[in-house]
Amino acid sequence: MRLTFLGTGSAMPTGERSQSGYLLEADGETLLVDCGSGVLDALARTGPGYEGVDTVLLTHHHLDHISDLDVLMKARWLAGETDLTVAGPPGTAELVEDLLAVHEYMQDRLSLTLRDLDEAPFSLAGFDGDAVETRHSMQCFAYRLTPVGGGPTMAFSGDSEAFPELIEFADGAAVLVHDCSFPDDVDVSNHPTPSSLGAALDTADAEVGRVYLTHLYPHTEGHHDEMSASLAARYDGDVRFAKDGLTITVGKA
Repeated sequence: MRLTFLGTGSAMPTGERSQSGYLLEADGETLLVDCGSGVLDALARTGPGYEGVDTVLLTHHHLDHISDLDVLMKARWLAGETDLTVAGPPGTAELVEDLLAVHEYMQDRLSLTLRDLDEAPFSLAGFDGDAVETRHSMQCFAYRLTPVGGGPTMAFSGDSEAFPELIEFADGAAVLVHDCSFPDDVDVSNHPTPSSLGAALDTADAEVGRVYLTHLYPHTEGHHDEMSASLAARYDGDVRFAKDGLTITVGKA
């Protein structure tokens, strides 16, 4: 299974990081998790391209996670790829319908499958998934995703404060992609800092593989070393900063 970090930034652009987006590939299947600003351009630089991605899974509906969704739909239509599935928390179907309603010329251009998920297990684009609600300013889901038929498990925190139960949800995951939006000197809610994330990782009754820090606000630039030290003071696992364009093979060192 391959994971490509398309966007590791936040709602405040830096010029170096696009907004949230992650591409999963396994057994010939592709799944796009979140679709923030800049993700479509990054997706075009991957092997599958936007033509090869017919399923999007949203963690939540904040703009920095959905703002390229309508332009993805138009690009796929222009490329002759009119099938698209969009799934996410309750309200996802209405969200997509409302986005399309803004553009009269886009009506009936696509063959859409829209799915409002709950926390029950689901299957999507060749992956078996589970969801759990996070601690954020709007309803947001974290996801566990495993290729149908078996293989390594990926976990995405979505946007969330750090708390042990969320880490325990990711128990056994080969890779955990976790929000770490701000350094410790920023007083913030709805997102973690390195100290709070390190404490949750240490306290949780769970084992996870490598942790990648993402959803990085401009406040983190120039502070990665101190953020790493703060987290490492509380948790001794393998933790790295994600960056746009990084591709890893999940389950391998």
